[in-house]
Amino acid sequence: MKNKLYVSILHRQVYPGPNVAPWEFAIEADSRVEEVFSKLFSQISDVELTNFLRSHLPAIPYHLDKENHQIDLRTMKLYALVHEYGDEESKKFVESLPYFR
Repeated sequence: MKNKLYVSILHRQVYPGPNVAPWEFAIEADSRVEEVFSKLFSQISDVELTNFLRSHLPAIPYHLDKENHQIDLRTMKLYALVHEYGDEESKKFVESLPYFR
């Protein structure tokens, strides 16, 4: 069963209602999609912790650090989900992003 959910990529949260907290995108999705959002948010947090620890070793420049690519990849997946399940305004925003194809 699809529910209206409110997603904040910035705060890495999915909310059941519009007045719970600030959100950027409204989507219509079932609980499985909500779980995917949560998993991706969790993975990004894990990679960021690894990046923080690694950041104290300046030998690897940002653009060559594979961990940063993992965050970028997961962020693109989040926006792909927003595009697939979002309203028209959300879809137009995602389509305006430079990496959308």
